[in-house]
Amino acid sequence: MKSDIISVISDYCEKKGCIVKINESLKDYTSFKIGGTANIAVLPTNKENFSGIFDIIKKYDVKYILLGNGSNVLICENNFDGVVIITSRMNTIKTDGENIYADCGVSLNKLSNTAKENSLTGLEFAYGIPGTLGGAIHMNAGAYGGQMSDVVFSSEYINTETLEIKSLNTTQHEFLYRESIYAKNKNYILLSSVLKLKHGDITDIESLMNKNMSARKEKQPLEYPSAGSVFKRGEGYFTAKLIDDCGLKGYSVGMAQVSEKHAGFIINKGGAKFDDVLKLTEHIKTVVFEKTGINIECEIKIIEF
Repeated sequence: MKSDIISVISDYCEKKGCIVKINESLKDYTSFKIGGTANIAVLPTNKENFSGIFDIIKKYDVKYILLGNGSNVLICENNFDGVVIITSRMNTIKTDGENIYADCGVSLNKLSNTAKENSLTGLEFAYGIPGTLGGAIHMNAGAYGGQMSDVVFSSEYINTETLEIKSLNTTQHEFLYRESIYAKNKNYILLSSVLKLKHGDITDIESLMNKNMSARKEKQPLEYPSAGSVFKRGEGYFTAKLIDDCGLKGYSVGMAQVSEKHAGFIINKGGAKFDDVLKLTEHIKTVVFEKTGINIECEIKIIEF
């Protein structure tokens, strides 16, 4: 990227209070702890300066990558000649009755705890999912019988082609299993959302949150870097069980390994490379298809540049 464009972005962010980092390693921004470098990484603080950054990106035709908590991505180890936008500082959250208003960068743990503190039920399933609201709505994240489509009332987004900011009502999100209009339309980037919950008993809410967290710790390899469940659940079967039944638990490529604790997870045993995870993912898909005839589908987003 040309130095004058970096200067334009840096100057804008300095005026608006955004954090800017030059030649930034992306490892620390992904839960896999894998990734290359970015010519410039920007952390906007609100939808106004987020929109302003996109104005510059569009004007200068700059490539960009968007990250929330980096918990569902695998990023290659090259240098990205563009802007990486990280939304974690867009984290304003407030409640009004049974509604929660939250920016895209709010973590699901903060969201769940805010709901609990206000005796609001409906987000217990999200406690412990290591992502942000934006990413969760994008992929309609879910667990333990709940998913984001159960609670999303509306959302606000920016169209990166027109730079218009618009809203979606409940049905316009086009939610399906691990899918939404945001996943289908790459020009729509979620800025904030209104979640509709219900009043409940705080003791019951906290109890269910703790139960879900205990189940995660018991069944998932949280002690290792990973991107969570690598493959989507199929209709009529559990993908992790298929992988386990195919004898792939513990199978490794380099320092990437199919977790011995949960076959749906690929873990970074320490120093795993992008290619290690990619080759392991393809090996799993191949073996499962050869042994069962089922094509399993990746859930994590693979970013190459």
